Amino acid sequence: MAEQLTIPQTDDRAELYATLSPQIEALVALESDPVANMANVASVLREAFGFFWVGFYRVVGNELVLGPFQGSVACSRIGYGKGVCGTAWKKASTQIVADVDAFPGHIACSSASRSEIVVPIFDRSGKTVVAVLDIDSDRLNDFSEIDAVNLENLLKKIGNRLQ
Repeated sequence: MAEQLTIPQTDDRAELYATLSPQIEALVALESDPVANMANVASVLREAFGFFWVGFYRVVGNELVLGPFQGSVACSRIGYGKGVCGTAWKKASTQIVADVDAFPGHIACSSASRSEIVVPIFDRSGKTVVAVLDIDSDRLNDFSEIDAVNLENLLKKIGNRLQ
């Protein structure tokens, strides 16, 4: 059964995260399959914020492998430490890139992407990155600490439902 989400009409990202986070938590609490949960989280974030691309890459061996996403066709595999996603995995920290063209080694899956945020998802021990949430915008400098803090907090709460 699909859940109904309430998405407020606001330009205030902090307010939008505050409203959506408990709804996303409730949505994934009802489903045990991580792929289904990733798909729904990607859909909610893209619909609510209007981001160009939202998706997940899962750690499989020594690569990030494309998982559920919303948006245009994406790169299927990304190496450890490569691009913004691989850097977030290697550094085990959120990466905010104001202008992807200025990021050394950026992997251009789409020329429409202008800025990006990538947030690692940790295993149950909180030590090992098992996946990353990748969000691209078609606007320069579209992400801030508001996004980083809210997405990190959300993924800490629901990360075990995404693995």
